[in-house]
Amino acid sequence: MKILGIGNAIVDVICKVEDNFITDNGLTKSTMKLVDEAEFKKLLSSLKIEETVSGGSVANSIVGLSQLGNKVGFIGKVNEDDLGGKYEEGLKKESVEYFYSKKKEELPTGTCLILITPDSERTMCTFLGIAGKINENDVDINAVKNSEIIFLEGYLWDEGDPKKAFNKAIENSNKVAMSLSDLFCVERHKPHFLDLVKNKLDIIFANEQEALSLIDTKNFDEVISFSKQLEKTIVITRGEKGSISIQKNEVVECNSKKDLKIVDLTGAGDLFAAGFLHGHVNNLSLKESLEKGTEMSSKIIQKIGARLN
Repeated sequence: MKILGIGNAIVDVICKVEDNFITDNGLTKSTMKLVDEAEFKKLLSSLKIEETVSGGSVANSIVGLSQLGNKVGFIGKVNEDDLGGKYEEGLKKESVEYFYSKKKEELPTGTCLILITPDSERTMCTFLGIAGKINENDVDINAVKNSEIIFLEGYLWDEGDPKKAFNKAIENSNKVAMSLSDLFCVERHKPHFLDLVKNKLDIIFANEQEALSLIDTKNFDEVISFSKQLEKTIVITRGEKGSISIQKNEVVECNSKKDLKIVDLTGAGDLFAAGFLHGHVNNLSLKESLEKGTEMSSKIIQKIGARLN
């Protein structure tokens, strides 16, 4: 297998809302908030669902990689409930091998309410359910060893069982890529994420906000010099400013595509990572890999949801 993703198995529930829905419910636009089941149901009660898709950040990347013709797999925890069944079907339909056998659990399958405002920004309310309870027994060692790269998501990292699952995957892997996922995750786990970035990961994906926060700076040049010292592959997306990759002393930039009809920014980072990793495992140059990432993210933001077809 080229790439094995390990992440939160979350069913995305996509709804369009007006800006006042965000403020009235005390949410912060374009961030992710963890909610409990009661709050999730309360928010959803007044909304019309546009689409339901098996999601989760790394799962979205893995599906993108599969659509580009790579042999991929995924590990993520679901319950043996209606949404868990839908989740598995969604992956199989995309030719992703699912290395997890679902069973009856106390908690339901995780869900993420994606609220899209008229400016195409997305604000997420995630009820992790059983997804956040991944443990080391859920990690299929053979699947890890038989993949060129494992791809992890910052959303999944948490003290206790998820951390043990992460460590088991990393210890048995050939190469590790990880996305820092969200500013919220970086702020919450900064010392741990720094340790991972410095000592355990080979390829790191972040957006500009996350990268600045990780090393407590407001100056992007400091991010570049920090990245050069690491001798790893650091990939940073910068919105309209395009993207940049730093590998040892090599710094490569790629412009963003202009004049796009942006509909929904959900999945932009996930599909960018898919394009870049596709380039990486197929021996493309850093520049070509960034271009592939840009092409994939440009396509996804012109449609609703985080799946290309």
